[in-house]
Amino acid sequence: MDIRIGNGYDVHALAPGLPMWLGGVQIPSENGFVAHSDGDVAIHALCDALLGALALGDIGHLFPDTDPAWKGVDSKLLLAKVVERVHSQGFAVSNVDITIALQRPKLAPHIEAMREALAPILGIAPQRVSLKATTTERLGFVGRGEGCEVWATCLLINPSHHE
Repeated sequence: MDIRIGNGYDVHALAPGLPMWLGGVQIPSENGFVAHSDGDVAIHALCDALLGALALGDIGHLFPDTDPAWKGVDSKLLLAKVVERVHSQGFAVSNVDITIALQRPKLAPHIEAMREALAPILGIAPQRVSLKATTTERLGFVGRGEGCEVWATCLLINPSHHE
């Protein structure tokens, strides 16, 4: 069996009047993410983890912010395209673990909806999607409410690979 681990990281600035998409779910908030796509920083970090596990580059290389085709795109579509690449390499997603650092709004009420949104795209049960939210105790740019950062880790398996 071939096993691969990937890590991803992304950050987006916050600004008033923009929608806040996180983990495939729109979160009620007076601030949203400044981005070329819908700004779903959690999905972007997850895409980087999946791509990184197979040394396939990163989300910026695959979906450049200079390409008008990706302007305002739903990041769930980007994730689906990344998962297609994972599958085309003979791998399946075993599980993912995502940590979101955001001072406000509180994300606890939305965690289950995010797990339910991401699981079918990844081809796994929601119980294999770990999502955690934290604040930075008002420290740094996250603590001042200027942005959000996300770390994602994934485990990919290819059960039929023999060396």
